[in-house]
Amino acid sequence: MPRYFFHTHIGNDVVVDPDGRELDDTDAAFEAARVLALQLLQGADSDPDLLKAVLFVADDAEEIVLEFPLTEALVAEPVETPDEESGTLH
Repeated sequence: MPRYFFHTHIGNDVVVDPDGRELDDTDAAFEAARVLALQLLQGADSDPDLLKAVLFVADDAEEIVLEFPLTEALVAEPVETPDEESGTLH
């Protein structure tokens, strides 16, 4: 199983992930990056620079396979519009 490393770039600072995580593929790494971004943003009120931070996800060969701006995790998922016959909209 491949190992992915999630390095956080905040301005000129880099927080290196020395251990990484074993995940199935880059799709799983993307989802793990999204979850990590949401966790980091929960503390954004104490460090507004987190809103400009980016997760760089690297593989075992130290190749960047994904760049994930933390704010990308804040994008809302599309919501289905209910049918008019199904009831209220709230």
